[in-house]
Amino acid sequence: MMDRYVEVSLAKRGITCTARLLDDRAPITCAAVWDALPLSGDVYHAKYARNEVYALFPPFAKAEPPLENPTVTPVPGDLCYFSFAGAELGTRAYGYDREVGPGATVVDLALFYERNNLLLNGDVGWVPGIVWGQVVEGLAEMADGCNDLWRGGAQGETLSFRRA
Repeated sequence: MMDRYVEVSLAKRGITCTARLLDDRAPITCAAVWDALPLSGDVYHAKYARNEVYALFPPFAKAEPPLENPTVTPVPGDLCYFSFAGAELGTRAYGYDREVGPGATVVDLALFYERNNLLLNGDVGWVPGIVWGQVVEGLAEMADGCNDLWRGGAQGETLSFRRA
């Protein structure tokens, strides 16, 4: 199989990076994401995981992928997939109580842009993610944009994923 690539963008800031899908390590997740592209949603900056931006989506896979190529310590450039029951996120502590209901399932597609990340949540413990892609171009510029997002706010910004 030939390598496949996705572009990840912060639209308002005009920043894009390119990631290679890790089909050899997370084939089921890569297939699910690839088939669902393009995807775009409001961007959030992580509250607990540290150097992460992400968007939330309704489930798009026929069945949720198994925990393939898992990590709790993502490195810069990792693209991760998470699936959460709405009850896990639909609280005021996470800030999604208006968007996420207790009976819903939510898919979180995330980009980690700097080191020293730890997927440990004080409410539920370890939260392993599926690493399905790795940024191969434009990470420095994306990291600058993510840091600006952290300091300047995410209001009005989107995180987009599309086939490259």
